[in-house]
Formats: sequence, structure tokens, C-alpha cells
Amino acid sequence: MTARDYARAMPDNPGCYLMKDKDDKVIYVGKARNLKKRVNQYFLPNRDMKTTALVEKIDHIDYIITGNEYEALVLENNLIKKYSPHYNILLKDGKSYPLIRITNEKYPQIFKTRRIIKDGSRYFGPYPNAKALNEYIEIINKAFPLRRCSFSQFSAHKACLYYHMGQCSAPCEEKINEKEYSKYIKAVESFLSGDDNSMISQIESEMKKAASSLDFETAAKKRDILEVLKSMQVNQMVESVDDTESRDYVAIQMRSYLCTVSIMQFRSGILIGKALYRSESLGDETETLFSFLMQYYGDGENLPHEIYVSHEIDAPLLCKYFESQFKKKINITLAREGKHYRILRLADENASRDIEKRLKETDNTAQMERLMEVLSLPRLPRHIEGFDIAQLNGKYTVSSLIVFIDGKPSVKDYRHFSIRSLDGKIDDFESMREATTRRYQRLINEKAELPDLVMIDGGKGQVNAVYEVFCSLGIEKKVALIGLAKEKETLVPPLGGENIVLAHSDEGLRLLISVRDECHRFATSFNQRMRSREASFSLLKSIEGMGEKRSQKIMKTFGSVEAILSLSAKELAKKGGIPLPVAERILHKLNF
Repeated sequence: MTARDYARAMPDNPGCYLMKDKDDKVIYVGKARNLKKRVNQYFLPNRDMKTTALVEKIDHIDYIITGNEYEALVLENNLIKKYSPHYNILLKDGKSYPLIRITNEKYPQIFKTRRIIKDGSRYFGPYPNAKALNEYIEIINKAFPLRRCSFSQFSAHKACLYYHMGQCSAPCEEKINEKEYSKYIKAVESFLSGDDNSMISQIESEMKKAASSLDFETAAKKRDILEVLKSMQVNQMVESVDDTESRDYVAIQMRSYLCTVSIMQFRSGILIGKALYRSESLGDETETLFSFLMQYYGDGENLPHEIYVSHEIDAPLLCKYFESQFKKKINITLAREGKHYRILRLADENASRDIEKRLKETDNTAQMERLMEVLSLPRLPRHIEGFDIAQLNGKYTVSSLIVFIDGKPSVKDYRHFSIRSLDGKIDDFESMREATTRRYQRLINEKAELPDLVMIDGGKGQVNAVYEVFCSLGIEKKVALIGLAKEKETLVPPLGGENIVLAHSDEGLRLLISVRDECHRFATSFNQRMRSREASFSLLKSIEGMGEKRSQKIMKTFGSVEAILSLSAKELAKKGGIPLPVAERILHKLNF
């Protein structure tokens, strides 16, 4: 039996499927509401490169029937833990992010930990940013003389070196009573809960007291601590959310099999850390993000009240799992607008930049050499440019131009073109003509370097339209041109040349698909920004005191809602040239 035969033989039941290679090793595990429908989707025509690469490695497929989709979810999670399939996303280190623990003792200790022990100790975190966590602990140790030893029996030991260095109050020799020590602990708890002011006030009081006692050395130390605290406070305030609940913002970016998940965690309205998790997966963004959340929150200890995600996932099913397993009720939301969407966009930008960095770290020489061979190019295509068109019912038509240098994205060279020549018509051929004319006429005028290869996302019509432009500019013999048609990922040359169909695992095709996918992502994101800009403009006009001209001026001055929201009302009024009450109304409207 072939892998396709195994797919056709699947039952119409919920359950899990285990894809295996010729050595009977599990390479991918998935769940499904209907096994037959889901597994057969892998074998449909026009599937993407990742799915094709997975299918090529499948020898046979096993399945396990469950009573419902929820049981399939639980089983899938257990199977992934058991088999660690190569093509599922995996948290390979299997560990949670660290927390700060305040022990439940007469004289508590404060330290970093990854384990939660239910003995009455208090925990703060988690802290995805290890640097931030170490800074917090360092500040706490400098600010307060808390014990660092593990002795639980006091008055039976002599004070250690920390006491003689002024960094411990020596409860082991009863040099401080429990009441005074508890004041330090309460101040630390306030600080870790996001209340910087109480700790700042206490340190200021101690600094003044030391100065009045002419203890200038202690006063100087307290002053240095204050400066660090205030610096940390400013950084947190810039990125805070005006509520007291715990929230995580999780965004995923994928290019081919590379995957990066970005997490931003807020506790008590304060951004406590950012983290990036790198992995590889042949699933799509939706199923990969779902699987990541299952593993990341798998111990149930670090679940926030709210999780905002960048892609549509089966949130009710995941919430049901967390509530059933850990007795915790949470909400998972696809953020589309407002302040939570803006924070999620920051997480998404972090993930996107990391993916770009990873792509730049790869060596694509073999892919370029293969492309030179397949297309009979005169030289290695070290400089490739790609174009794609995005529009919505004839509105916001844009073209993306992306640049790959040595087989890697060169983001600084990316450009976009707002198409001007259509007057609301939908015409991809004319859009391609306009974008490529503007690009290469400018390069010719500036005597800049032309690319080795131009890739067009489309078929014969788009490719021939661009070839006409090349001929009119006299560069048809200087720049190679190829189209990439979605149908079977076919390579389409100009002038009626014979189409080229390569295996989906072909190195040269993989490079062109990476260019095409990046073109599509960049065009679509710019198109969405244009729509968002128009929506923001309409919102501004609806505010009392804002008309057409003022709204145009504000959008021209600041460019985006995010830029406006980064300002205070006074700054907005001054830079935007509007009355302070109007600026206050704008900020109030945009924040809701």
C-alpha cells in the first residue's frame, strides 16, 4: 500500500493519526474531528511545499480512534510527548521559564527557580527574559539585606560573609527581628507585583536617613539603586496595559519549515518579559501555534487569565482542555483591533525579525547553483528580486518588491508600490507593468546594479507583461525573468518558452518558493496597513473637533495610530498643532 492508500482507508471518526517513515519511525502526529477528511487533505493537488516535503517521507499511516475531538486532543499531546516526532513543533528543552520564589519560612529567602513546590511559598513570574529576572534579583539583593543561606535553624550559626559585606541582616544571629525582616519582604512583593513606587519610596527614605547620619557610603549605594529602579520603571510604563490581570501575547511566524514563536507576558499590567522560541515544523501556522500552546502551558502553572494569539485556532477546545486539566478558566482571543492588537503586532514583529535573521544564517549556495543550472543562467543568481500584487475588490492595490541577496532576504532593500494606473479596476497585468516599470526605470536612471533574476508571482500573462517592460527598457538580455505559477509550482519563462516542473524537494524550486512566499507576505501586510490607515483616518474624522483637514494633517504627521498612542496629550497637541482638549479626546477614543 502507498501512503495515499492508507489515507483513503481512514475511518470517518475522530482520533489521531501517526505518519511513519520506511523505518516505522513516527515523523508526524495530528488530531482530527474526521480522520478520513483530514488525512486526505495532505494528498490534494496544489499543496504547499511543506506538506509536499512531509508527504514524500511518509511510508504508512496508523490511526487511533477516540470518542470525540477533545479525547483526540489529549491523546495527540501524549503521543507527541512519547514519540517526539521530527516534523511536529517541539519544546525540546522541556522546561518552563523561571520564576522568583519567596519561601514560606520565618525569615524567607528569595531566589530563582523553575519548580513550584506547594508549601505556602509565593511565586512571581514566569520571566521569559532571563536577563530581566537576574536584574530583578540583583536589585532586590542590593536594596535589602535578606538572607541567602539555606539554614532553617537560627541562632545556631554564625553570620556569614554576606553580613560582614553589609548584604545580609544576619537573622541567624538574631540581629534582626521577624517584624523588621517582614517589612523587607512586603516591599519586595510590592515591587514584583508591579508597584515600583512603594519600593522607591522606601529606598529614598533610607537614602535620606543615611545621608542625615553622615553615612555617605550607604546613601550613595541607595542612590544608585534608585536610579536603576526608576530606569526600569520608565521602561515598564511605556509598555504597560491598564489593567491588573495577567495576559500573554503569542505570535507565530513561519517561512518554509522554519518557525519562530514570540511571547510577550504582562503581569499586573507590567511587561515582565519577552521571549522567542525557535523550532521547525511542517504544519501550518494554525496547527503549529495550537500545538505550541499545548506544550508551553503544559504544566498548567503559568497560565494567564488571557492569551491573545496571532492566528485563528480552536480556542474553545484549548480552553476546555486547560479548564479540565488544571481547573483554570482562561480566555484565548484572536486580537483584531485595539490596544491588545497593537501589543500583539509588536510580538509578531519580533517573530518576523527573528525568522529573517534565521534565513540570513543559512547557506543557500547549493540552491542558487541549482537554479542557475535549471534556468540556464549565465551566472549565479546572487541578486534575485520578486514581485507580487495584493488588492481588495479593486481597492488598496499594491505591489511588493522583495530582494534576496545570496539566497537570503535583504529586508532593507524591500519596497512597495501603491498602484496608481487602475482607477479601481482589477488588472494584475497592468499592476505588474506599472510596478516593474517604476522599479527598473529608476535603477537605470540611477545607474544602479540590476538583479540577476526577477521572479513574478503568476503565470504566462504576468510574465509576458513584465517581459514587454524589460524590452521597452532595453534590459531583456541583461536580466533573467521567470514566473512561478501556483498550479503545481510551475516555472514559467517568457515568450512561450516551455514550462518547467520540478520535484517539490528540488533545491532551486525551494529558493524560488521562499522568494514568492516572502513577496506574498510583504504585499499582503502592506495592503492591510493601507486599509488600517484609512480606517484610522475615518475614526479621527468622527472625533469632535477633528475634520477632514485636521485628520489628514495628523495622519501625515504621525503616520499610524501606534505613533499617536505613543504620545501624551500635550505632545500630541503640540506636534499635531491641535487644541489640548481635542488631543485628549483623540487618545481617549483610540484607547477604546
